[in-house]
Amino acid sequence: MRKLSFFLALLFSISLNAQAPEKLSSSDIYQKIKKLNFLGTVLYIAAHPDDENTRLISYFSNEVNARTGYLSITRGDGGQNLIGPEIREQLGIIRTQELLAARKIDGGEQFFTRANDFGYSKTPSETLRIWNKDKVLSDVVRVIRKFRPDVIINRFDHRTPGTTHGHHTSSAILSVEAFDLAGNKNAFKEQLTTTQTWQPERLFFNTSPWFYGGQEAFDQADKSNFMEFDTGVYFPLKGLSNPEIASISRSQHRSQGFGSSGSRGSQMEYLELINGNMPQTDEGIFAGIDTSWSRVKGGEKIGKILAEVEKDFDFTDPQASIPKLTVAYQLIKDLDNDHWRSIKTKEIKSIIQACAGLYLEAVAETSYATPGALIPVQLEAINRSDADIRLLEIQLSPNDSHIEPNVSLKNNIGWANAITLKIPKNSLFTSPYWLKKEHSIGMYQVEDNSLISQAETPEYTRATFRLKINETEIPFEKRIVHKYTDPVKGETYQPFEIVPAVSVEFTEDMLIFDNEDPKTVSVKVISAKDSIEGTLSLKAEGNWKIEPLSTKFNIPKKGGAASLQFLITPPSRQSEVTLKPEVMIGEKSYSDKLVRIEYPHFPTQTLVMPSGLKMAKLDIEKHGEQIGYIEGAGDIVPESLEQIGYNVTKLSPQDITAEILSKFDAVVIGIRAYNTVEELKFKQSELFSYVENGGTLITQYNTSRGLVTDRLSPFELKLSRDRVTEENAEVTFLAPQHPLLNYPNKITKKDFDGWVQERGLYFPDEWSEEFTPILSMHDQGESPKQGSLLVAKYGKGYYIYTGLSFFREFPAGVPGAYRLFANMISIGK
Repeated sequence: MRKLSFFLALLFSISLNAQAPEKLSSSDIYQKIKKLNFLGTVLYIAAHPDDENTRLISYFSNEVNARTGYLSITRGDGGQNLIGPEIREQLGIIRTQELLAARKIDGGEQFFTRANDFGYSKTPSETLRIWNKDKVLSDVVRVIRKFRPDVIINRFDHRTPGTTHGHHTSSAILSVEAFDLAGNKNAFKEQLTTTQTWQPERLFFNTSPWFYGGQEAFDQADKSNFMEFDTGVYFPLKGLSNPEIASISRSQHRSQGFGSSGSRGSQMEYLELINGNMPQTDEGIFAGIDTSWSRVKGGEKIGKILAEVEKDFDFTDPQASIPKLTVAYQLIKDLDNDHWRSIKTKEIKSIIQACAGLYLEAVAETSYATPGALIPVQLEAINRSDADIRLLEIQLSPNDSHIEPNVSLKNNIGWANAITLKIPKNSLFTSPYWLKKEHSIGMYQVEDNSLISQAETPEYTRATFRLKINETEIPFEKRIVHKYTDPVKGETYQPFEIVPAVSVEFTEDMLIFDNEDPKTVSVKVISAKDSIEGTLSLKAEGNWKIEPLSTKFNIPKKGGAASLQFLITPPSRQSEVTLKPEVMIGEKSYSDKLVRIEYPHFPTQTLVMPSGLKMAKLDIEKHGEQIGYIEGAGDIVPESLEQIGYNVTKLSPQDITAEILSKFDAVVIGIRAYNTVEELKFKQSELFSYVENGGTLITQYNTSRGLVTDRLSPFELKLSRDRVTEENAEVTFLAPQHPLLNYPNKITKKDFDGWVQERGLYFPDEWSEEFTPILSMHDQGESPKQGSLLVAKYGKGYYIYTGLSFFREFPAGVPGAYRLFANMISIGK
């Protein structure tokens, strides 16, 4: 257990310093040498982050030593977020980084398509229509042609549409089609200017008892077309079993609440052959496929040398391997095979650097800079071996600033110097490449085809250290980073980023007017360079009044900010607009904001995006003022309620007492609170007593699995997986005279216009007669779902359960969602 605890602590430390140079132990080096000697590739394909089988990815990477990749069709933008308020595109960034953190642990590589996770889909036909099947299929083919897997493994079954998430089945359908198309020179011919056709040998479906409805049915299934193998192997050099590594990898999916405990012992996995030839021996999925250096023309000599390196590797003296490694490096560089030359050159350079204890680093003076800036960069190089190493040159990119030290790096004698990085005036800003163009519901737009499939935007700034090791010249590329000493964390790394000269931020994400009174809007202009002065103006369509029209500012220092106020008066009628800023500095215009996403398990992420403030004038009435809010998995519902004039107090479980609850006109429970807040199971009697004494308790959606208590309401209530994913699905009023639809706001079908992503999710499907169902809705071809909004009188008060997705509608400024929620709070008043 101590080994596992230490490994977890080490991984946490690594995640905090994800930009730090890689530092390998002798065990790590030896593992990399074994992988260097294996030329087989396997690609796992599924729909979302967290769909992947980390046991299999870790097994193929760490036991078989295969190059192993995971293709997630989407970035998971449509899911829920258990660690913060980010949804949609920003959640997609988080889940991308969580996948990359997982791959660092299990040894895999990560790929994506341009498909946008638009939310839950019930059928693959709907999914592929919204995604644009041809484009996503093209992306899958592109990944196969670039990655060149010998074997592809699907997470889901292409033959079972309608039995699981439409994205799941679609991922398998696309994989099955791409398996044949990747090798067809007439398919997606435009790709062949930068890639080559590639035909994988085998396609499998990663089946299990779950797909058969249970172990008994699975035991009786015909397995003549199955492969099975034990992935529960133990790695003495790591002090961990494969399932333990897999669980640590899977636990990186924190935004989805997929923390996993490690296990030990046998773990069987099953693969059903879908296409290609079945291996005829027990040598595993690569049986009959040459995975040695012999598969590459000119590789036999390389294989012989590297076999000796592996056999003779000295864990106490890794530098002894350097002479043979440098010979092998030169041979690899001379290969005609572009694919394996590129992959194995990168691998062997990493091994040579580690064997020499070679530390190379380029640290920018600041964590960000603007186009045209001159940034000092501190360089460091140290050789901690007896190897003959000479530092010839260091070149910075972009703009080719360079220095030629031409010095010998003696054992453990450090070398340091400084150089200036010149940021070109036309440099692109640091931002995820797939978010730089406006996208549709189903597809991201990417102009540069070379970026398609990549997990991240490639590093724009880097330093190339050119060294001579044993008379062999080897370049080592390192990203330029920023480093500082935190008084608590110690040495801390951050990405080095290119940002606009100024960014413009509104202090709020949404501004709601429930009457014609003006409100003050605060705007912050943040400078990324010294001595900035300019003019800020705000603009909005329609009859919105803005005072003043523009105002001047002056910011003397980089990192400083100017806070400017404007008075906004809404029109008399209901209206929805976006307030847009424009900063003029000389003749140059700026209107973007910087969004930084910071969590401890991945590097800080920066998104440059158009700045704007959603504003809505609502025709809304409300009663009651004081709201208690019990937070769940994270949403901005409290802030949204404050926007329409409620006083919201956030309550911890310790605050749930009769005395405190009595102060509130209504108590609202946040999304998935009964999935995430363990203490709530001890507080139900207090909450129900509050209702019985005249309060209103509103419980928002929870998932049907993983509840901390089965007693969600004072009366019988059972959750299901029922959901309505069509955001424009027709809504029928089951109780048209009920106060929830009439007081203080008259709710009509127009109030359900403009909803985003879905109507709602995880509706109850069974409830006691005390409940009154208010609404009925359903997706096309399905039966009516009546559990989206239920209300029951209990004592003197009201209990309301709703699966409607208010947490999505409020940030989107949907007027009807606000009006309906105001009625829920106002009931009985």
